[in-house]
Amino acid sequence: MPDSFPTLSVVETRVLATLVEKQRTVPDTYPMSLNALAAGCNQKTSRNPVLELGESDILQAIDSLKEARLVSEVSGSRVPRFAHQFERVLGVPTQASALITVLMLRGPQTAGELRLNCERLHKFADISSVEAFLEELASRPEGGLVLELPRLPGARENRWTHLLSGQPAIEQAPASVSGSRSEIEELRTRVAALENEVGELRAALERVLAG
Repeated sequence: MPDSFPTLSVVETRVLATLVEKQRTVPDTYPMSLNALAAGCNQKTSRNPVLELGESDILQAIDSLKEARLVSEVSGSRVPRFAHQFERVLGVPTQASALITVLMLRGPQTAGELRLNCERLHKFADISSVEAFLEELASRPEGGLVLELPRLPGARENRWTHLLSGQPAIEQAPASVSGSRSEIEELRTRVAALENEVGELRAALERVLAG
């Protein structure tokens, strides 16, 4: 992240990402009224986590985003309407802002998941084009905006996350995994030894009975 850029809260992230999303998916309602923005922030689909934000929460987030020049209020309407300045302030193209927006709305995802979930914001030709934009966003000289997370146990692909809310807590594989494997091997060895002993005892018993 650029040093001058503020660390966004969960609510600020949701408000900003909802503005970017709705500008592209329902442009007729953009700039957005507070009512429409609240509905977009709190919708149950395409959101992780699902939030229940009140208008006061959203207005407080808007005030903070205004200070960071990420959101502006548009005049000339009967009700206040709000627009984002996401691409201009961060200096990113629309393809890159689509990826960051979906990461803000849905949480960490693989490049394949991002390509699918970005469909309505921007259609990427293939996964390699998604990966190219992600790598560019991660290696910006002024500070990365996304981060590739370590691969989780059993996962086939790495996930990506945004950095607008600061450095994420990295999920680690449980420390007991390697220990449990060695315990399993030890148990297998003991079971094999017990099976041998039982076999020897059975053979000895059969000899006694035969005699």
